[in-house]
Amino acid sequence: MQLGAPSNPSFNTLFDHIAGIDPARSVDIVFVNAPLRDYALRPRVNDFTLPVLGMAYIATVAAEAGFNVGVLDAEAHGLGIAHTAAVVNAVAPRWVGLNLLAPTYEISAHLAAALDPGVKLLLGGHQAKALPARILTDPRMARCEALVLGEGETRVERLLHDHRDRTGLPGVMWLDPITHTPVTGGVPGTGHLLAPDINALPFVDRRFLTQDPRPDQGRQEANMVGARGCPYDCSFCGAAVSANPDITIRTRTPGNILAEMHQLRDAHGVSAFRFVDDLFLGARKVIRTMADAFTEEKVGDWAAWDATGRINILHREPDHILDTLRANGLREVALGIESGSERVLSLIDKRIDPDTTLQVVRRLTERGINVKGYFILGLPTETTAEIDATVALVHRLWDTTDDLDGTFRASAFEYRPYPGTPDWHRLTSTGRYTADQLLDYTAVDLTADGTEESMRERDEFNFSVNLQLSDAPIEHVRTRLLELTRAQHDRKAGTR
Repeated sequence: MQLGAPSNPSFNTLFDHIAGIDPARSVDIVFVNAPLRDYALRPRVNDFTLPVLGMAYIATVAAEAGFNVGVLDAEAHGLGIAHTAAVVNAVAPRWVGLNLLAPTYEISAHLAAALDPGVKLLLGGHQAKALPARILTDPRMARCEALVLGEGETRVERLLHDHRDRTGLPGVMWLDPITHTPVTGGVPGTGHLLAPDINALPFVDRRFLTQDPRPDQGRQEANMVGARGCPYDCSFCGAAVSANPDITIRTRTPGNILAEMHQLRDAHGVSAFRFVDDLFLGARKVIRTMADAFTEEKVGDWAAWDATGRINILHREPDHILDTLRANGLREVALGIESGSERVLSLIDKRIDPDTTLQVVRRLTERGINVKGYFILGLPTETTAEIDATVALVHRLWDTTDDLDGTFRASAFEYRPYPGTPDWHRLTSTGRYTADQLLDYTAVDLTADGTEESMRERDEFNFSVNLQLSDAPIEHVRTRLLELTRAQHDRKAGTR
């Protein structure tokens, strides 16, 4: 079957797309990861996307409670909207769960409207938390029985037992059928349901993940989460602490993390791990604790691993800690560098400057630890000169690391606003932009119908609200974005 094409899928194909489901039983819930765009209109050009760990955690808990659960990762399969809806309706679940994100909200709303009338709708995700009233009053979401704010494992399990339990569940919302206004559940003594004990949660059942574990650089690689919550308040980020007052910062114990790593190694042959949470190399206490535990377990003898990190934290770590991390198997660190302008870095609350970034990247790559740097072009009020300073910083980082053991690679994106973030409140408070304007995400084809090879790996992530939020024109933002991406593509191909 051609991906992206609306169709009437066969019975056997249904269960190829929906991971983890038991075809011999009636289906309790299908969690759907909506595609980033409608692939019926322009097919997907890549074959990998990051796994939906959050959905898989919820699905794992629900399955352990005895429910028949499936995950349909429409993004990973490259499905169109009509195809996705047809697959879900043919399976006929009691519930469908949607993870609402700003760039895919409209797609999710179209999916919700296309579901069979008897299906109950469960909503969650960052957009659900940021704009719950707007979502609950959207006519396309009329069958929503529960909108769950924040971490959903324990509350979703209870809702699957009996959706009427929502009245006693904190952070669960719905539209009152009489007043047509949003209502929030909760009774005294239930606040603990908002923050599950992450050391007591079952390990993610990988049968719910379409592409995890997967081959990578000669190893089997799996993605993991070591902590939940972020103490930082980067103005553009949906994980900013000010946008998530309900999230308690919690870190898994080293024993719990190592037990999952060993399970993945023994069951799936995994010897490479990617820690995707904000804190694994973003808090000194976590770094020291994990370094000691990994050393004692001799993790570096059998595993390689990647993690996100914070420049300001790694800058304060002495050389011997970085040496220990490398000996423990640390392969690559992903850093949110964002800008080469000190003014912009201060505005977005990154707590770093370009010189600090250069020092940290050099110290890591000197030790053979690769670095992936993320950059944003077109931040609010950013000038043409400040965008050019970011491009110049990328080139300085390439030049600095060219002769070192580790490599530096850059990944740049056009800025887009997310609801609930500090930036969102700044932008809406000016009175110059409406929520509708800031939410009008559209896919931007920077591949020029596939001829721009350097942009193909990033194709799904090229979306924009097409507003000039920076002082620099959008044309300048995209020109510089293409220049950086082409240069990185050429470096990877060895043609520079």
